[in-house]
Amino acid sequence: MRADPLSDALAVADARSVFSGGFTAGGDWAIRLRGRDKLKVNVVVRGRCLLVREDGGQSLALEAGDVVVSDGRRSYVLCSAPGIEPLDSGEVHMDPGDRMARLGGGEDFMCVSGHIDLSRDGGDLLRRALPELIHVRAAEVEAPVLGWLIGQLVGEMTTGGAGSAFASDQLAQLLFVQVLRVCLADAEVLPAGWLRALADERLGPALRLMHGDPSRPWQLEELAREAAMSRTAFALRFKEAAGVPPLTYLLNWRMTLAARALREEETPVAALAQSVGYTSESAFSNAFKRTVGVAPRRYRDAARAAVEG
Repeated sequence: MRADPLSDALAVADARSVFSGGFTAGGDWAIRLRGRDKLKVNVVVRGRCLLVREDGGQSLALEAGDVVVSDGRRSYVLCSAPGIEPLDSGEVHMDPGDRMARLGGGEDFMCVSGHIDLSRDGGDLLRRALPELIHVRAAEVEAPVLGWLIGQLVGEMTTGGAGSAFASDQLAQLLFVQVLRVCLADAEVLPAGWLRALADERLGPALRLMHGDPSRPWQLEELAREAAMSRTAFALRFKEAAGVPPLTYLLNWRMTLAARALREEETPVAALAQSVGYTSESAFSNAFKRTVGVAPRRYRDAARAAVEG
């Protein structure tokens, strides 16, 4: 099988989608949502609303079937109309039975919300690859798949059947992957990073080579050949898309893999060095410290202390 950089990054970032609840609303209403430094997801199930960005960015009109993913660094307001004083989400009572809150008068509008937990993504691998706000419209070609996932998710959340919490989390994961696939189809919305490079049909094959065998001492000529480009043209195009030169990307990916292994495994540092392409432990340790800011053993000790504490 060919390497799958998107699956690799999701696994390394340990991105976990969790849908915690939602709300219905009618009449005049407004609610302020805070990502609290996590990726925040909102899915409009019924009705229409406005998303007002409190950083002064352009407001968005949302309708049933739309999905919004924000980077969680800034709060925003969902409302029936501008100018309404919003309630903070923490002040809204949620029914413990169906995990839904009620705003205003009526149920013309329905939204389910959740987050993508990136607490284990120490290098911000996923967050740095995404724009501040992703808006997937119900009218896009991917809408049928998203619509089915949203319908299943809402059903699991509101019926509370056996295994519904587990099923909701799995559906949320699939929903997030589908949103990322939408981003890959429209690379212009993406900042420079690995996801934008993956979206480039010319660069994708070279990216998959590096992910498929990260320990191999790849040369620029080999990667350019896979992309059917000259060495110079490939290097320029890769840096423009990914934000870093190809071999720097390879170094960063190796260190990302090593950091995950140090957090989750007991592999000796010498063996870990070989697995990411280094013939000596000292060379690996120096590269890791330059990239991550701390020596491998200290990184492992700090990760263990964080888990135990």
